[in-house]
Formats: sequence, structure tokens, C-alpha cells
Amino acid sequence: MKERYHVTGMTCSACSAHVEKSVDKLSGIEKVSVNLLTETMDVSYDDKVLRGADIIAAVEKAGYGAMLFRTADSKVSTRANDSDSGDAKGKRTDGKEVLQRKMVEEEKTMRLRLGISIGFLIPLMYVAMYHMFQDWFGLPIPEWVMRVFHGNENAMNFALTQFLLLLPILYMNRKFFAVGFKTLAHCSPNMDSLIVIGASAAVLYGLFAMYRISYGLGHGDMALVEHYSHDLYFESAGTILTLITVGKYLESRSKGKTSEAITKLMNLAPKVAVVLNEKGEEEEIPAEALQKGDIFLVKPGSAIPADGTVIEGNSSVDEAAITGESVPVDKQTGDKVVSATMNKAGFLKCRADRVGDDTTLAQIIRLVEEASASKAPIAQLADKVAGIFVPTVICISLLTLIGWLVVGADVEFAISTAIAVLVISCPCALGLATPVAIMVGTGVGANHGILIKSGEALQQAKGIDTVVLDKTGTITEGRLQVMQVKAFHGNKEQLLTLAAALESRSEHPLAEAVVAAAKDIVHSTLNEAANNAENVDFDIKITDFKAVFGRGIEGCLSANWLSGGKYYVGNQAYMTEQQLILSDEVTASVDAMADEGQTPLLVADESKVLGVIGVADTIKESSVEAIAAWRRMGVDVIMLTGDNKRTAEAVRRRLELTEVVAEVLPQDKEHKISELKAQGHKVAMIGDGINDAPALAAADVGLAIGAGTDVAMESADIVLMKSDLRDAVTAMRLSRAVIRNIKQNLFWAFFYNSIGIPLAAGLLYPAFGIRLSPMFGAAAMSLSSIFVVANALRLRTFKINRVQITKEQQVPGSKLAARHNVNDEMPKRKIGSASGEQEDSLGQVDNRGREDVTKRKERSTIMTKVMVIEGMMCGHCTGRVQKTLEALEGVGKVVVSLENKTATLELITEISDDALTAAVTDAGYEVKEIKAN
Repeated sequence: MKERYHVTGMTCSACSAHVEKSVDKLSGIEKVSVNLLTETMDVSYDDKVLRGADIIAAVEKAGYGAMLFRTADSKVSTRANDSDSGDAKGKRTDGKEVLQRKMVEEEKTMRLRLGISIGFLIPLMYVAMYHMFQDWFGLPIPEWVMRVFHGNENAMNFALTQFLLLLPILYMNRKFFAVGFKTLAHCSPNMDSLIVIGASAAVLYGLFAMYRISYGLGHGDMALVEHYSHDLYFESAGTILTLITVGKYLESRSKGKTSEAITKLMNLAPKVAVVLNEKGEEEEIPAEALQKGDIFLVKPGSAIPADGTVIEGNSSVDEAAITGESVPVDKQTGDKVVSATMNKAGFLKCRADRVGDDTTLAQIIRLVEEASASKAPIAQLADKVAGIFVPTVICISLLTLIGWLVVGADVEFAISTAIAVLVISCPCALGLATPVAIMVGTGVGANHGILIKSGEALQQAKGIDTVVLDKTGTITEGRLQVMQVKAFHGNKEQLLTLAAALESRSEHPLAEAVVAAAKDIVHSTLNEAANNAENVDFDIKITDFKAVFGRGIEGCLSANWLSGGKYYVGNQAYMTEQQLILSDEVTASVDAMADEGQTPLLVADESKVLGVIGVADTIKESSVEAIAAWRRMGVDVIMLTGDNKRTAEAVRRRLELTEVVAEVLPQDKEHKISELKAQGHKVAMIGDGINDAPALAAADVGLAIGAGTDVAMESADIVLMKSDLRDAVTAMRLSRAVIRNIKQNLFWAFFYNSIGIPLAAGLLYPAFGIRLSPMFGAAAMSLSSIFVVANALRLRTFKINRVQITKEQQVPGSKLAARHNVNDEMPKRKIGSASGEQEDSLGQVDNRGREDVTKRKERSTIMTKVMVIEGMMCGHCTGRVQKTLEALEGVGKVVVSLENKTATLELITEISDDALTAAVTDAGYEVKEIKAN
């Protein structure tokens, strides 16, 4: 069983590590993961061995609180001993609502704490340091201050006033003491324990100093009074607590921004729905009250309250909130609608298919929440360090105290140094380094229609060096179109009409493409009453229709422009079976179409072949751009398809793919993935169908495109809401940015502590006289956490950089090519002259591709550039950089030096420094400088 709990009382990574250990020790626990940022704990356990109440009890025994998030009808667990059935009894409250209310209340409390703490700290600091204000800033000291606080005779006034000003600060920040001492009592000290020990030591030493001052005044020992008047540490205790509170407040505000993506998604959920009741009347109800099968109405300008099917009306719907696609999508009867999308113009009457937690929006929110709460493998080191960090710091502090006393330092110096060690140590930075970056990164992905399911998937996507693609629906549109028509007898219009008449009786996808082309291009020959393929008769009478599976179709046709008799439409084997002789011209045309990735359909009468129709699935323009981007990133692209080898090879040549595997079954796809992984490759699989699910699950990272099936999406690690391969490129770039950000955060956390603790312990004091006061230590501790969160927030500026495809780089047969008239022979899809001599096409494809690397190298060099590149560590790195640069248009020879950290490029055409930098950066390395020779 899998459950999620909200854990209260955690303040740093030591807390989350202790909670995780406490629960992990229970018998029956399969997996437990605690996230400090989201204050959640995900638990997988055997419910035959363990109860939910036992888990809550373990958390409470560790000194923290736990509450079960309600998922459907489950109840919220509040105490460990309230249930005998497994889940504890409690109010039927949604855990998310409880957490949101708690966060609002905590923010108000934090503001009050901060305001009062600062309000009393200012006069406390002035009283303690009034003489320094005069020395440092030349400010005059008021006469009443001199009369009340100045001199040994006023030493008790001086000390008592500071103590009284400190008391409100201690009271407002009593939570530190409550949690800190509690965790110490449970032998699991955390950050609060460090603060409490440091602040308590300062307060106790100040109280001791007050007693010594009192003793000196009573016995006339003014030297004793003066000594201890300068050893009061009340201002240090107040400053420590206030600065930590300032840091916590700023940190909580920053952390709130990291979850803005989830908040925005939640705010998209419609609040009301208009339904038709049993009487057929319109009734407004809360959206969460919708039931499956309800009929709801969507008026112009209203949000769609649930996933459903249009049963009446038509309109355009803005789906940008879900898919990120800005262009509204037309909807009519039978089309699917998605919750939280906006109806722009028309009126829609829909049937609810998915409601409540089953809607697309609810599933997106769930995926983003789970990903935010998940851990990346890179965080394991930080988790291990966090578990022993606080006890280690306490030991270092004690050793510092004893060490300085042993070498002869005075008590005040030793205590001050020991306190500085306690308050400068920051386990928070370690605990926040990974989760804040993952939360921001997954939120950014969700805003662009990319749903990343876990931190592990995010990290795995960074190292991908091979992408395996399904063809149909992934690289291509998934809709067959007539690309080419060649008539050997008669004209093309007649050939297409004849073929469409026969194909109108067939349900094969190839038949639909031929009929659609005929309706589009030879509309004048259609029956005016025909509105769809099934009703098209083309003014041709059809008898004796017959379909031969895997071969073709035949039938007797008669029309005023036909000679009558039997006609055939099918593949080459079918024509051979009809004992028709294929001339060299016919064979050449069939082979040419196959070489261009088309499926040739031969049209014949009883004596001869009349012509050939080429049908193909159009390559998406986004696929062209995505594959070009992968080449720039140094990623190999392999296509798996069930098509024949000749067609698959044609697509490979056109898209410049690394490899194609044709005529594969679903289990073959999975086998290919396993084979690549066995060779040491990090493999990503992208697919959309049920037959892709095994391969998606077998890959290091499985990506399902949004137009795919639920089964494919369930098997995938990353879901692309749009059917756009460029989003897969964006997901890989985003993963690299997030992991780079995590590494920066972890480096800062370790660097800060490794430098700060020795500095606070006074190791540099004997040689350089450098030491940190507790106040500076507290400020540094607060800033370290703020730095980590602020660095993660930089990910919100992540930009999607689409690859710009030039006319020379366009793939013939794609939509992009058609728009730029690469296929100049027929830009407007219009059948040419009646003569059968000239070959015409619908989106005619050709074999014009980019020059390969070897040909480019033979061309003359116009310029040499030297790139200084950081991040190359081994031969694999240099090979990756070389491969990336050689894939760029305009780059000839590339020589990469690991020793010099350089790449020397011979350019055969002008190429900008920005383009070179972008290519290397996308490959995961940093360009420091580019010099032209």
C-alpha cells in the first residue's frame, strides 16, 4: 500500500532524516521518503504486516506529528492509538486543505514573531552598544542614557534593561526552544537544537554576569563590575534568534514561490458547473459535485468543469492551461473536452466522463505534487550527511570550547567561539539543496505541458545519449495523405476518381487517404449530396466489390466516361496475382515512391496498370526541429517502426537519423531498448501507443506524448501533453538545468559549512586574528538557506529555445517544407494537366538533404575558431563535444583537446558564436571563450 503523510515539526534536513530512519525501521516498510520542503512523507508498506496508525506512532515517538492525506474516501489519521483497523480515526478533512490553512496561519504567526523580535532587538542593540554608535558614527549620546546606563554605578541598570528587552524576543521565539530541547531529549538533535544551545549559553552566561555584577557592587569591587559589564551576551542571544527568524521568514516566502506552479494549477479548477437536472432544467452546482454521466452545459467564456464528450454544439476551446498550446482547438459533436480549458465562442453540451480526482487537471496536479515530493538519487549524499551533521557540530563546538580553555584563552572568548560554531552551521542548506530545485523544475515543466513524474526521472533524463522513437504518431502526424499521383493512361484526375470510387467501399486507412484526396481535389466530380466518405459515389456505379486482405480491392465500375469492366487497386503483389505485366516505367515509379517513404497503390484495369498513387504519413515539422536539436546536443536518434525496411530507410535518410529498425513487433522494441542499455547507453524511449508501453517501461526514461493512450502514459516517466517532439528536447534541457542547479546548491551547502565552521572555531585566529562573533554566524546561517532557495528560483527563468530550421535543412514531405515551397512542383495541391506524361504530386518529395559531414569537410575552409570549453573530464566528453560541433551546418573539421580544454573548428561557411555556444551548452558543457584565428 502507498500512502502520503503530512509531517509537522520538521525544521531542517536532520529532522527529515530522523523521521525517515524512524519509519524505515518498522517491520513491513518497503520504501519511505521524507521531503523537508513539502513536509510530506511517502510510504510504501505491506498492510498485512503494518497499520497506518503504527506509522504515525513511529513519527510521534521521534518527536514529530503526522497526518494522513485523504485520497478519495480515506479518513485522516491524527493519532496513533485511535484505531484498531489500520487507519486512525479522525475528522473527514482533506489533508491538502489542512496544510493550506496551516501555511496561512504560520505565515501570519511568522510575521508577528518577526515584527516583535525586530521591535525589541533595536533598543536592545542600542542599549548594549550605545557607546559604539558614538565611536563609529559620531552620533551624540542622549544625556538620560548617560545618567541611566553609563558608568560602573549603573552597571545593574545596564544589564537588567538588556535582559528585560530580551525577554519578549525569547518568548516570541519559544518555538525554537520547544522543538530544540524536544529533539535533544529524543537524541535526534536538529538545527533548532544548535540555535537553542547557542542562545541558551549566551543567556545563561549573561545571567551569571549579572550575579557577578551584583556581587561586585555589593562588595565594592568595581574592577569585577567593569569586567562583567562588558561580558553580557544578551544582545548576542537576541540577535541570533531574530536573524534566524528573519532567515526563516525569507526562506518560507521564497519556498512559497517554488510551489506557485501547483498553486496556479489548483486555481484553474472551475468552481461551478451548469448541469441539466432530471426535469431538463439548468442548475448550477459545485464542480466537485459532478457525477460521471451528468450532462453539463458550457457557455461562451466559461471554463469546462470536467473531462467529457461533446454531444451537441460546436466551438473553439482554449487548451493552453493544459497543453501549453496557444491556438484554440475546434470542438464539435463527438470530440473530447478537458477540464479547466476555456470555451471561447460557441455553446457546448457535454457528457461528463471523468470527474473529481479522475480529471486531467487533477491528474496533472497529482503528478506535479508527487514529483515535487520525490527525491533524486543525487540527494542521497546530502541525506547521509544530514543524519550525522548536527551531532557532529555539537561535538565540534564542545571541542572548540575545551580547546580554547586548554590553550589559555579566557572563558568569554571560549564560550563566544563555541556559540559561533553552533549558530553558523546550517543543515537547512543541505536539506533544501535538492527539493527546491526539483519543485521549481517540475513546476516549470508543467507550465510548458511537460509532466515529470519523479526526481529520479529528472536526473536520468540529464544523461540520455540515445533517443528511440516510434514513427507513427510520434515522428509523423499519424494521418495518411496522398503525396503523389502518376498516370500512365488518361489523366490524374480520372485516375484518382476511379481509385476513390473503389476505396470508398473500404475501411482501410489507405482508402480514407485516397477518398479524402479525391474529395479535396476533384470536388466537382462528387455527388453534391455527399458530405462524408461513406456517401461518396463519384457518379460511378460499383458492382461485385471485393477486398483481399493484405493485397487490395477490386470491383466492376461503370460511368459515362469509363469503358466499364473490372478495376483493381492494390500493391505490387496483388497486380502480379492478376497476371498484369508491370512495365519498367511502372516498376521504376513504384520503387521511387517507396524510396521516398511512400506506400505505392497501383490502379489497373483488366489489361494494364493505369497509374500509381503514393500515400504517406506526413512528417511533423516539430519532429524535424526536434531531431535537429538532438543532433546539436550530440544525442543519437533511432527510429523503431513496423513499416517495411525500404520505407523506414527513406525516413532515416530524410531525417538524418542514426539508425532505423523496421518491421518490429512490440516485444522487439523492448528488446532493442534492452540491447542499447546493455551496450552502456542511457536510453530514452518516446511513444504514444499501447504497443509502446513495454519499451517505455524498459527505457531509462520513458516519454509518452499527449495524444497517446492511458497505458502508454502510465508506463512513462515523463508525459508530454502536446504531441510535439520539441517538448522532449525541452524536457532533456530542463533536466540538465535542474541537475546543474542541484549541484550548485549542494556545492554551496558543503562549501559554506566546510569554510564557515573552521572559521567560527577560530582556526585562523592565532595566525591572522580572524574570528566570527555569534551574531555574524547567525546572519551567515540565515543567508546560506536563502541563497540555496534563491538559486533554485532562477530556474523559473528557463526559456524554451526552438531550433530554427532553414530552407536547406527542411525535410521534404513535412508541413514545414510545404509552407516554404520546397516542393515547388505542386505547392497548392492541384492536379495538373490532363496529359499523363508529366509526373505530378501532392506534396512531392525529393532527395535533397543536407550535405553529409564528409562532403562538407572537402569544401574550402573560410575561417578557424578556437573554443575554450569547461566541463570536459574524459575522452567521452571530448567525443561528445566533437560530435555535437560536427553536426552543425557550416562546420568542417573539429579537433578537441582535453588537455587544453579547447575545440578547434574549421568553418566552411559563416556561423555565429552564439550558435556554437548554444550547441555546446545544450550538450552539457560551458563555453568560456571563442577566438577567431
